[in-house]
Amino acid sequence: MTPANKTALCALLLIASATCGAKASAQAENHPEAKSAPGPANDHANPSAAKKTKVYKYKLGGTTSFSDIPPSTGHYVVWSPSCFACDVGSAVDWQSTRLHLEKFSLLIESASQKYAVDPALVRAVIHAESGFNPAAKSHKGAIGLMQLMPATARTLGVADAAAPSSNIQGGVRYLATLLERFKGDIGLAAAAYNAGPEAVAKYAGIPPYAETRVYVQRVKILHQRYQLGS
Repeated sequence: MTPANKTALCALLLIASATCGAKASAQAENHPEAKSAPGPANDHANPSAAKKTKVYKYKLGGTTSFSDIPPSTGHYVVWSPSCFACDVGSAVDWQSTRLHLEKFSLLIESASQKYAVDPALVRAVIHAESGFNPAAKSHKGAIGLMQLMPATARTLGVADAAAPSSNIQGGVRYLATLLERFKGDIGLAAAAYNAGPEAVAKYAGIPPYAETRVYVQRVKILHQRYQLGS
């Protein structure tokens, strides 16, 4: 990484960490709030996953509760995980699910070289965030392959977060700031990408959120597999 790039990335830490909270603001509190999953992409469709029990989220005595049975009275929503790899009860076998070794190769290589990030890690994050679906969009507003929130995209200078080239450039730039902040620790950087860097700082490690913990575990599995190419 050139001194100029390093200086720019360090400066982004102060700005991007605040906007990441918009992507996972609910994760930074006492329970995971819902950001609609982008939906399975191509080969990730799983018949058993489609029949999984719904999880209902509602308020009970002022406390947010989750159940597989909707409440008889009061408002509730069907809870969804925040990203493709965030479903705690996912039926995907992360050790064997098909990898996307060729998709967006030029874009990934270009961004990875520019920001000195392992391209295998970039692929792992894209796989975890959107399942390589460039049209993925959550009901919270996260967009594209690397699921950028509009505020984060603006901070990163991304003009069109829906465009794969811009989305990957912005996502990799942000991932580089997290790796810089957490001294190259992939687990902490992944946790920060999911739950926000301030949540990682607050807990001095991976936050105790079920979604974040499975996300980190799956990103690590995917990272290793993308490094090996199988």
